[in-house]
Amino acid sequence: MSAIKKIGILGGTFDPPHVGHLKLATHFAKLLRLDALLLIPSGEPWQKSTCITSAEMRFRLTEAAGIDLARAFLYLKISTQVGIDRIEIDRAGPSYAIDTVKALRERFGVDASLTWLMGADSLVALPSWNSWEKLSQYVNFAVATRPHHDLKEQISSEVGQFLQEHQTKDAAALEKCAAGLIYIDESLNVDLSSTELRDRLKSSSRSAIASEQIPTHTLEIITNLGLYQ
Repeated sequence: MSAIKKIGILGGTFDPPHVGHLKLATHFAKLLRLDALLLIPSGEPWQKSTCITSAEMRFRLTEAAGIDLARAFLYLKISTQVGIDRIEIDRAGPSYAIDTVKALRERFGVDASLTWLMGADSLVALPSWNSWEKLSQYVNFAVATRPHHDLKEQISSEVGQFLQEHQTKDAAALEKCAAGLIYIDESLNVDLSSTELRDRLKSSSRSAIASEQIPTHTLEIITNLGLYQ
């Protein structure tokens, strides 16, 4: 009998990918002993403004970030395979997570443990996602809290009820469960956002902040093409 396959999913606009994304991915890849981690740039991020970088360019930036992530895994002796997935870019229409998780469940089968990785801000915003209450039928959730944010004060009664029904204190439980569990991790302190990063890239401190907050290969493309100026 083969072991249950453990797949991590990190979706987002990735405009641009930043070190926070890589730290989140690395933390959960190690904690959940993931076999594979998929970075999934959104095709048409319906909740974002229209002033976003093209999907193809964001995919290219995410591919570049994936190189640095794979190197980090190798250095840290994390055996997780890194993949950059076009599933949302190649699918017509708005990029809804519910469509993505349904397709991934079909791809990996009913037994695979699929875990959607996210920051606490995404958990708070879950009720704004399309068919959000159905997501737990297809995936687990691994949530990283942000420093100086009291999650209990921010979540709505809907999310509170969702947590009551699905939360586990045991990260290892996600490895054995195909879907339906939520694990909240309070040990990772990452407080970066792509929105703030874009604003900083337009400022005079561009070069100073970029090398610390953007993966090396992604930054090379941004610099060479003069993006976010």
